[in-house]
Amino acid sequence: MTEKLIEILKASGADGWQIRDEKTEGWEFYYIRHQLDQSRVRDVRHVTLTVFKRSEDGQYIGNASAEIYPFSSEEEIRSLVGSLIYRASLIRNRNYTLTQPCEAEPFTLQKADPAAEAGSFIRTIGNLEETGTEDINSYEIFTSKITSRLITSEGIDITETYPSSSAEVIVNARRDDHEIELYRMFRYSTCDSEALQKDLKKTMETGRDRLRAVSTPDLKKAAVLFSGENAVTLYYYFLDRCDASLICRKMSPYQLNEEIASDIRGDRITLKTLRSLPNSPKNRVYDREGAPIRDLTLIDDGTVRNFVGGRMFSSYIGITDSFIPGNFTVEGGTCSEEQLRRGTWLETSEFSDFQADPVTGDFFGEIRLAYYHDGEKTIPVYGGSVSGNLNDLLKNMYMSSEMTQVKNALIPSLLRIENVTVSGSGEN
Repeated sequence: MTEKLIEILKASGADGWQIRDEKTEGWEFYYIRHQLDQSRVRDVRHVTLTVFKRSEDGQYIGNASAEIYPFSSEEEIRSLVGSLIYRASLIRNRNYTLTQPCEAEPFTLQKADPAAEAGSFIRTIGNLEETGTEDINSYEIFTSKITSRLITSEGIDITETYPSSSAEVIVNARRDDHEIELYRMFRYSTCDSEALQKDLKKTMETGRDRLRAVSTPDLKKAAVLFSGENAVTLYYYFLDRCDASLICRKMSPYQLNEEIASDIRGDRITLKTLRSLPNSPKNRVYDREGAPIRDLTLIDDGTVRNFVGGRMFSSYIGITDSFIPGNFTVEGGTCSEEQLRRGTWLETSEFSDFQADPVTGDFFGEIRLAYYHDGEKTIPVYGGSVSGNLNDLLKNMYMSSEMTQVKNALIPSLLRIENVTVSGSGEN
């Protein structure tokens, strides 16, 4: 079908095209408690076509995408291509050049064995030490071998095969007549048994602490500690502000070779993209447009050095060798975790939702569990919220020298921000 599709596209009048042919072979397991409820083997294929059409005067270009089904007839394919060309002609983006072929530096992706990885997940979760008050309610396991081929009108023809795995787990915690559920989604390239066990144990501890937590005090302004995915959310603020799409649309104020803020009294950010991280779910040789992914410093000691992003917006701001990053790292700071935990602070653990807006800098989260340290003792608390604006607060931001990996990000294990607004729960 692919060869027939290319033949049709070459004769169609499209000014450019991309074909993404992706095959997924995998296993799925569904457990209630530790009893297998059902399992499935997956073998699916998705072919996605994107066509590009320029205006008659060459000033504009548009694109449109659709999935082509493997059983489609030649007549149906021709009809779909014609429809996509028409739809693309209605879109008037400023003209830009499509991604050109470029050889990537050698890099070997992890091998994929869905059956073996599924077995690792099952054994890891099955061997978890549970208690009379914290245990596993249910879990679902998904392991895959993905083979993805990208073919374009510009001459790109690359194929990558890589593993992808995840586990959805529900943990129950009980105290007296009160019971709660905690949901977790774990994503890896292949099963990381050690990390999975550690995270599940922490989840059970979180459930236990949530049931004995008291109301969050109304602290007004306080030092707040962030770790794990909450910290990653805040670091994405800096990564997103280096994206060509925000730069081009004037939604990010960052300028090359200028500092991200003045009068910084805390640690300065150094942020880099990474081609690979151990077992990251986003390890790839090329991005989704066929551009080679590479290590690149975006922010160096608080000064912007490079921008990244997709082909269209990168072209608009004059970058010829850009790419869409997958992994990133933020260098460690000057303080140890022990130093960051001195004095009084609130350490966040669970939010109902936690977001940081890359345009405004505002961040907010409704507390489901945190830990308040008054200088002597630490107690679990719930309710209330934390909020602030990173544009202002990054001047008093401190990062641990110790590092940790959270999925596709290698970051300081602890982040402390001073003068964050902490609203109490209003409960007695």
